[in-house]
Amino acid sequence: MIVLDLSGLKCPLPVLRTRKALRGLNPGDQLQVICTDPLAAIDVPNLVRETGDILMNQQQNNAQTTFLIRKVG
Repeated sequence: MIVLDLSGLKCPLPVLRTRKALRGLNPGDQLQVICTDPLAAIDVPNLVRETGDILMNQQQNNAQTTFLIRKVG
């Protein structure tokens, strides 16, 4: 699993960096994304729907949101 810590970055950087990381993955790879931008809770799931990958988990812990994404194709 690859961990991408995007804490402190503001919109649109978390989504742009998540998209770039997903492009470099092979099918079946997992990406954990850590964000502190509140808009990421909306933007990252929308990105995953757009790319066709799978959002396996999304957790909110205080100001931090963690996403677990599996690359599909």
